[in-house]
Amino acid sequence: MTTRRNALAGMAALAAAAMSAASLNARSLATSVARQPRPLNKPRRLRAGDTVGLVAPAGFVPDRFGIDELTDTVRAMGLVPRLAPNLQERYGYLAGTDASRAAALNAMFRDKDVRAIFAVRGGWGSERILPLLDYAALAANPKLIVGSSDITALHMAIAARTNLPSIHAPNVASSWGTASWDPFRRMVFDAEVPTYEPPILSENRLVPIGNRVRTFTPGIARGHLLGGNLSVLSALAGTPFLPDFTGAILFLEDTNEAEYRIDRMLSQLALSGILGKCAGVIFGQCTNCTNPGDGYGNFTIYEVLDQHLGPLGVPAFQGAQIGHIAGQVSMPLGIMAEIDATLGTIRLLEPVVT
Repeated sequence: MTTRRNALAGMAALAAAAMSAASLNARSLATSVARQPRPLNKPRRLRAGDTVGLVAPAGFVPDRFGIDELTDTVRAMGLVPRLAPNLQERYGYLAGTDASRAAALNAMFRDKDVRAIFAVRGGWGSERILPLLDYAALAANPKLIVGSSDITALHMAIAARTNLPSIHAPNVASSWGTASWDPFRRMVFDAEVPTYEPPILSENRLVPIGNRVRTFTPGIARGHLLGGNLSVLSALAGTPFLPDFTGAILFLEDTNEAEYRIDRMLSQLALSGILGKCAGVIFGQCTNCTNPGDGYGNFTIYEVLDQHLGPLGVPAFQGAQIGHIAGQVSMPLGIMAEIDATLGTIRLLEPVVT
């Protein structure tokens, strides 16, 4: 009997070891060869003279001179602006009521002359209109949605409800310097697939420290890009407006958030199962993410990121030019990409337009 029990125990141990190895192998495979998402319904590339809709799903434009700046920016892109009627409406801090902002966006979805939709600014409010949007109209008239910050809510809902790509890129009111405009132009006008590398540092130091790549877990990962502003994305956890993050390369950024709030939001993504599904993680820039009153009793932002991203066991790094910064790059959601967490590079593997 003892011999039989020992034999059974040995067999159970071998089976457990085999299952553990299989689990580890499956996780390793998922990290390097991520699940391919459903095929995308890509819009056609933009051409000079195309009409693009300017929308305000969150905050309003304060005066007519701001409108002039927005339209001049779009014309400088070689495009023709079509203004949503609510750009200067004021409902508290919002560009009109939820119904008004949703109606303006739905009208742009349905307008067959509009080839793309650009958000003029962020703020807060996009999440409030998600149940009011006509996703069927957008799917029937595929066009790029472009914007960042609070526009993350639109990107997430579009990824969850349609098979359309969208682009996390500067809002129209942003500066659109060369570092932002050139890759965006090549991406949407020429259907190119840029590779983003860390910027060349010009500090007068023996060892430059600005915009350093901080690698939490080295390695290379492939997956479809999903993400945006951490505050907005984490606020959508538990709602029907977040897509499936299985096998995704998750990119995040934020601004004006203390370290403990970044800690709290990453904890929410971890506890809701989102972080554990990802094939890799990019944290761009966290602008002004410092609580100046805590002194030595505080974690640094990099310690917080290391605590959450390091244990995931997938390639993860911080330092990409994504966020509330001049020269932010465009990240196409739903598009397959490859990251090298050691070098801090992001290589797009397919165009976002046809």
